[in-house]
Amino acid sequence: MPKDDRGSALVTGATGIGAAVARALAADGWPVCVTYRTHEQEAAALHGELLAAGANAIVTQLDVTDEESVDRACSRAEQELGPIGALVANAGTLASELAVTQPLEDFAAVLATNVVGTQRCIRRVLMPMVRARRGRIVLIGSVAAQKAVAGQSAYGASKAALEGLARSVAVEVARRGVTVNVVAPGLIDTERLQDANTGFDPGLVPMRRLGAPEEVAACVRFLLSEEAGYVTGAVLTVDGGLSFA
Repeated sequence: MPKDDRGSALVTGATGIGAAVARALAADGWPVCVTYRTHEQEAAALHGELLAAGANAIVTQLDVTDEESVDRACSRAEQELGPIGALVANAGTLASELAVTQPLEDFAAVLATNVVGTQRCIRRVLMPMVRARRGRIVLIGSVAAQKAVAGQSAYGASKAALEGLARSVAVEVARRGVTVNVVAPGLIDTERLQDANTGFDPGLVPMRRLGAPEEVAACVRFLLSEEAGYVTGAVLTVDGGLSFA
């Protein structure tokens, strides 16, 4: 479809991988709404960068655990940028602790953000896509859905759930021209990876290096393109071979 007919793109959690995705989509001509929950300064800097590059972009706060927050952000994107034609659900969290000692409320909080929060965003944008008979949804998963890691039971469970969610929704809306896919990064060179005790050892990556956020963004960019119109319910792993090591 012509670029003007695609609508706008909403990227949740627009830091790290999300920031790279926003840059890639803006470069591809998408009007982009970048969102944040707590990283306001980083999101504002990214917004300024996009505007300086000539992009049509806005920034707004969005908490995926709050339905009113999701609706406000989506409504603003629709009003200022046009109908949401693409959702990139990147917002997420983790809680590193062994399952035997992790409080259930911490486990539940990860699922509340990563799974229920993602579904909350999907529900908000999906019906307009179905009515328009076009749309793209990409969920940012993780190699943790396939690769067992001690201390990451909540995170791994949440990312595995995203894959099941994407496949089910993909089947439900396939006839309406809406695709739903997952991009599953491995060890990506972001501040979050550096700060978090993930339990992943970069030395185990067959390519012997961390991935770049831009390499993940390139895969998202493809899945949002017209060339990926027959790809739905898929999991595109971007991990340098880690999941098979």
